This record gives sequence, structure tokens and C-alpha cells, in this order.
Amino acid sequence: MRSRDYSYTSATSGLTAEIYNQKSDQAEVMFANEVLASDMLLLTQLVKATIALFVVVDPLGNVPIFISLTKSMNETQRKSTFRTATITGLMLLLAFALAGQQILILFGISLYSFMVAGGILLLIVAIRLLVVGGWHETLDSPEAVGAVPIGFPLLVGPGAITTSILNLQSSGIIITLLSVLVTFIIVWFILRYVNPIYRLLGKTGSLVVTRLMALFIAAIAVQYILQGAKYILQ
Repeated sequence: MRSRDYSYTSATSGLTAEIYNQKSDQAEVMFANEVLASDMLLLTQLVKATIALFVVVDPLGNVPIFISLTKSMNETQRKSTFRTATITGLMLLLAFALAGQQILILFGISLYSFMVAGGILLLIVAIRLLVVGGWHETLDSPEAVGAVPIGFPLLVGPGAITTSILNLQSSGIIITLLSVLVTFIIVWFILRYVNPIYRLLGKTGSLVVTRLMALFIAAIAVQYILQGAKYILQ
């Protein structure tokens, strides 16, 4: 009798252990799936935020402008100028990504008003690029080109600032900072090899890319204006 009870108890214990192991395996699988889904969501958010920011920063569309602004410089001066432009743009965008909302509050400006203003200025830039095909400025010194106008407002203008603030609100600070860093790594690479890229595209190809990107910028600008106006008028 005791042998039967022992056998029954052993069988029950074995069955219980098997069920526990199955549930444990299922829990591990569910946890792994949740982690994978979370990682995929973060990756998707990062890709979306980076693409939106890259399109607005538009380093490829600005290649002919970069060439025209630095055509009187030698190779060393050009590299120094582009390095200054990359650092200026990165620091400016990081500052607005981290404290953009607080800066707007300090001046008593709502995000939606900033969106409308940024959209209008961005639209002006886009129309200028579409019609003129370039950005012509009278510059006093070549050393200033890296900071203004390449760093600001060509790379980091109102559109890029607004996009960073919106990314911060929709995706969080980590995604926003990563999108800024990834975008400016690409910007640095493009500026470093701006001459080969220009030769590869050719004069006609560069103009086509400039106007195509300007069209995308115009569409983004209109979207900013409509979104900002919608909330202001409510």
C-alpha cells in the first residue's frame, strides 16, 4: 500500500514538475517576445525619428550649396569649415533636443507657434532652393562659413529644431538624442566626402537632388504650419 502511495506521489510530483517547467518555458518565451517587440518598437521609432530629421537637415540636397560656399578655399580650409559646421550643428541640435521646450517656455512661446514660424521659414528656404537652386550669401570671412550659414541655418534651421522637439515629445529623450547623433554621423560622412559625392552626382544630378529634397522640405514645412495652426485655432 505504501509502495502504491509512494508511486502515486512520485508520479504526481513528476507531473507537477513537468507542468511547472512548461509554464516556466512559456513565461520565458513570452518574456523574450515582449523584449523583442519592445526592441523592434524602439528601433522603429529611432528609424522614423532619424529619417524625419535627416530629410529636414538635408545634407545631400545642400551638397551644391556647400561646394559653392567653399569653392575659394583650399583643402585644409574646407575640411576645417565642414568640421566646424558639423560640431556647430550637432551642439545646437543637442541643446534644443535637451532644453528646447524649456527655452520656448522661457520666451513664452508655445510649441505650436514655433511650428508655424519654423514651417514658414522652412517653406521660404524650400522655395528659394526650388526657384534659385542654391543659397547665395555675401561672406566676410571663410572661417565664418562653417558656423553660419552651413551649421546654421542650412544644417540646423527651424525645421530641424522643431523636428527634434517633436521627436522628444513623441519618442522620448533617448530616441531623440540617438536620432541626432546618427543624423550628424551621416552629415559628417557626407561633408567629409562632399567633393567625390558632387563629382558622382554631377552638376545636373546635384541640382535634381537639391530640388527634389527642397520639395520634401516644402511638404514638411506645410505640415508644420497646418499642425501648428490647427492647435492654435482650436
